[in-house]
Amino acid sequence: MKEPIFWLALSFLLVAISLTILLASAIPAFRELARAGRSVQKLADVISRELPPTLEAIRLTGLEISELSDELNQGAKNAGEAVKQVNEGIKGAKNQAQKASIATRSAIAGIKAGWNAFSQPRRSRRPSSLANDSSPPKQLPPFDDNSRFDIEPK
Repeated sequence: MKEPIFWLALSFLLVAISLTILLASAIPAFRELARAGRSVQKLADVISRELPPTLEAIRLTGLEISELSDELNQGAKNAGEAVKQVNEGIKGAKNQAQKASIATRSAIAGIKAGWNAFSQPRRSRRPSSLANDSSPPKQLPPFDDNSRFDIEPK
C-alpha cells in the first residue's frame, strides 16, 4: 500500500474497463431505442395524416344517422296519421252500414206491412165492431227518434 500511484492507475484502469463494458452492452439498447423512436415517428405521421379524415367521416356519419332518425320519426308520424285516417274511414263505413241496415229493415217492414194490407180481403172502411163502439180510438205511444228504427216484423 505504499504505492498510491499504482493503486490510482489500477482504479482508473478498472473504471475504464467497466465503462467500456457498459458502453459495449448499451450500444444495442441505444440502437433499439433509435428504431423504436423512428417507428413512433412514422406512426405519428400516419396518425396525423389519417386521423382528421377519419374524424370527419365519423362526424358526417353521425349527421347522416341524425337525418335518418329524423326521417324515420317523420315517417312514423305519417304512418300514425294514416292509421288514424283509416280508423276514421272504417268508423264512417260502419256507421253508414248501420244506417243502411236500419233503412233496409225499415223498408222490409214497410213492404211486409203493405203486403199484409193488400193481401187481406177488403173490408169496409170501418169494421162493424168499431162502428157500434162509442169509445175513443186508441192512442199510439209518443214518437221519439230511437223508436222509429225499432220496427221488427212479427
